[in-house]
Amino acid sequence: MPRPRLLLINPVNQSRTGFAASVSSRFPPLNLGILAGMASAEWDVELIDENFETFAHRDADLVALTAFTSSVNRGYEIASHYRSRGVPVAIGGIHASMCPDEAQQFADAVVTGEGESAWLQLLADARAGQLAPLYQGCQLPMDHRPQARRDLFHPGYIFGSIQTSRGCPMDCDFCSVTTFNGRRYRRRPNDEVLAEMETIPQELLFIVDDNIIGYGSADRQQTLELFRGMVDRGLQKKWFCQASVNVADDPEVLDWAARAGCKMIFLGIEAEDADALGNVNKRLNKKRGSDAYGEIFSRMHNAGIAVLGAFIFGIDGDTPDKLRARADYIINSDVDVVQMTAMTPLPGTRLFHQLEQEGRLRYTNFPEDWDRYNLTEVVFEPRDMTATEFARTMRECLDRVYDLKVLKAKAKKTLAATGQWDAAEFAWTSNLSYREIGMSKSTFALV
Repeated sequence: MPRPRLLLINPVNQSRTGFAASVSSRFPPLNLGILAGMASAEWDVELIDENFETFAHRDADLVALTAFTSSVNRGYEIASHYRSRGVPVAIGGIHASMCPDEAQQFADAVVTGEGESAWLQLLADARAGQLAPLYQGCQLPMDHRPQARRDLFHPGYIFGSIQTSRGCPMDCDFCSVTTFNGRRYRRRPNDEVLAEMETIPQELLFIVDDNIIGYGSADRQQTLELFRGMVDRGLQKKWFCQASVNVADDPEVLDWAARAGCKMIFLGIEAEDADALGNVNKRLNKKRGSDAYGEIFSRMHNAGIAVLGAFIFGIDGDTPDKLRARADYIINSDVDVVQMTAMTPLPGTRLFHQLEQEGRLRYTNFPEDWDRYNLTEVVFEPRDMTATEFARTMRECLDRVYDLKVLKAKAKKTLAATGQWDAAEFAWTSNLSYREIGMSKSTFALV
């Protein structure tokens, strides 16, 4: 008797806007790989990943998919295709968790929160033909986590990926991580993380945690031991991660990160303006003050690590002149790699609720308009300029920052500051990837 077929799908917005525009900015669908790893041998599991192949029908007994906000309509389209053929469909992920009533219109079962906690029950119910309409996931301990079925990932991914922690107590206004993963920071045991790293085929690695160093002395110690373990095992990975700006307070952590193969750290700088930082509840950055950024960058460079600085444009209080000043700061600063995004009110965030209550959302024909919420389009009415002024000025700023002369100058500065060819190469190729996104015709098209 043939095994039941479980089809996992990673949908992608077919307009390829925003961060789907660049191959090098795509990462394996780690969540689907984990769910595949949890499924028992009774299931025949297949993964369709639209980062590399456009969806085409495959027979299935159960379809499960996940989607970010900007790709959820593609997910709904594929879900409708199967439901019209009588195949049950389950949907989960961060968007479905924030908008479960909407998602239930397109799927037989919606999973909210951390899907692994409900997955085995959902599979059992599917086998019995008794799927529930809603499965509410809970926040799980991080030990004994299932490993992803990496054999199902497309071999074209440049970077592998791994997660070592969940949860964030920072609760920034524009971010839904706290709503989804909770305020409590939970870490995986280092031995489990290291064992999984050894299974990742790619030399290049993205550690997807929101803040790899955590929050306190115990987290610091575990982070140090993780980096030392990577060295002791001779993993030979070249990797980047995300951290809060206080990662630069600890030279020992930076030193061991570099020894373990860290080439770049993503910092959510957001703005050089204290008022702007206050307006998005970026407390740690505001407390430090923008004057401290230079010292933070210098300490990271001294360890041989490049700085990937993320900047948000369109914060309340921003004007065309302030946007230009932010671009000036970026060009003249020692930030090595630049991510520039529009302030985007994603569902489930305080920012979304605020702008919705104030009547400032420009596109509210949901779910159709979710395609626009891709971090590169003006989807709300700015407070201190018109939407057209914002888009026009943002286009000007992108053209200036991502000018090849600027990026070449930054690459030379990275090499001089870090003394590391690998860090400079990481920075250069990352900037080219962000440039591809920033220079796309669909990015900040005039409105």
